[in-house]
Formats: sequence, structure tokens, C-alpha cells
Amino acid sequence: MSIQVFQHVKDAIRNLDPEDIRKHTERPLRLLLYADSEPQYRQMEEYLVPRDLSRAKRAEVRRLTYRGSEAPGPRVKGDLEIYFDPSRELDSGESDVFGFDPGRPDTMVHQILHRRPDLAVPLALHVLPFRQEVSSRMVKKIAKENALFSLATALPDIVPFISLPWAMGEFASDTAFLTANQIRMAFLLAAANDRDIGYHEQRGEIASIILGAFGWRALARELVGKIPWGGGLVPKAAIAYAGTRVVGMSLERYYRLGKAYTRSERRLAYADALERGKHLVGGLVEGFQHRNRRST
Repeated sequence: MSIQVFQHVKDAIRNLDPEDIRKHTERPLRLLLYADSEPQYRQMEEYLVPRDLSRAKRAEVRRLTYRGSEAPGPRVKGDLEIYFDPSRELDSGESDVFGFDPGRPDTMVHQILHRRPDLAVPLALHVLPFRQEVSSRMVKKIAKENALFSLATALPDIVPFISLPWAMGEFASDTAFLTANQIRMAFLLAAANDRDIGYHEQRGEIASIILGAFGWRALARELVGKIPWGGGLVPKAAIAYAGTRVVGMSLERYYRLGKAYTRSERRLAYADALERGKHLVGGLVEGFQHRNRRST
């Protein structure tokens, strides 16, 4: 491990403040339910507040969930209106109005996360049906960010249309950015899964991410060195994607079930993630080359 690279990682991590994520999870959130009958209300409430939750957790979620006519006080920015009518949101044209289909309740989850991604972590924290989907999207998003960063540092013009979380100039190495972004992912996953957030609270996970980062770095350098210039960009970025995805998937299971991936499970997950990464990165490079040909 290079002392200089390790210092770069330490500097990058200093830019991360878990308190920002804590504050984000505390933003106002209310679910206002509308239905025509008591049985319809009950179906929505049983989906949003499952019976297998603890009594304390059920009480907590119920404090955020109101039947429309019972909501206290004026509307707030975090309010979502949910109607027992899947066509309602299509007719309303409002960004905070959604329909509930008892035959396909998960459709509502996808629609809310698509139109209100700013509420993803608070929803996952408080409302169980959102938790796994939010975690999955979070892992995919940050894995893609890390793949894009690996491409962008090699070819700065390759992804000018992508907004990365931080300015690339703030980071002295790929490893520093990728590691900091994985630790950021650990904070977000912990928040979404109602776990404690922070450097002390997550010291085991953070140590594992930092140590693992140098393994991915060594593998990427070895592959890039064996492939002619240009060809090595795809495996390098694909490794960044795969490594981040496996870290995220293992953390999600740890926070959800209390146990991370075994070594054999990580190996299988990595092989699958690497193939996905190659496909993703290959498509990005091909698209960039196609745009370059059209512009010349």
C-alpha cells in the first residue's frame, strides 16, 4: 500500500460528514391516504405498516401515516397523497399524487421513487416496503458513479454530461474518490436500514472498505497494464463498478439480515457484477466514440 495513496484516501474521507445524512433523514414526511371505504384504507395501511413490524416501529410509522381527512395542520413539502385508485395520479398531473393498486402495490413504490428521489432515504428508513428497493437503487447508482469517475479521469471528455458527486479536481487519485464514495454509500445504506450512522458506529465496515480498495486498485492496474492503451479503460472502469456493487450488496444484506456475504458469495457476486460493469462501460465508451465520429 502506498503511503501517499493512503494519505489521499484519508484526505478524501475528511470531506464526508455523516451528519449531513442524519439531517436528510429527518426531513418532514407524511403519507396522506385517500380511499372510499374502510376495507380500502385497511389494505393500504397493512401494506405500508406490515404486521410483522415491532409494536414500537408500527407506532412510529403510524405517526407519519394519516387518512386524508385526519391529517393535522397545513400541507408540508414532504407530503405524499396516495389514493386507492391506480389511475388517480395519471389524471391529477401533480408530482406528489400517487395511486395504490392492491394487485400491484410495488408499482406505487417505483413511481414514488422515480418522481420523488429526494425522499428515498427517509421513506426507506420509516416505511418498510421502500427499504430494499431504495437500497438496491442506491448501490447501482453509486457503482455507476465510480465507473464513470474511472472513465472520466482517463478521458476527461468522455462523460461531460454526467454530474458526479464532487469535483474531480478535489481528489488526488482514483482510489481516493472510489473509496470515499463507497464510504458515503455505507452511510446511506445504514440510514436507509435504520442503523446507526458514523465513523465510530460503522468502523468495521469502513475499515473493510479501505482495505478492500487497494485490492481493487491492484487488480485494475494489472489488467490495464496487460491491455493496449484504450482497451484497458473498460476493465478498469468495470472493476470500479463491480467492486462498488459487491461492497454495497454485502453491506445491504448485513444491515438487513445481520450477516454479510461469505467469501464464496462475494466471488459469485463479483463475477456477475463484473459482467454487468463491462456491458455498462462498453456502452458508454461506444456512445462516446459514436458522438466523436459524428462531430468530426
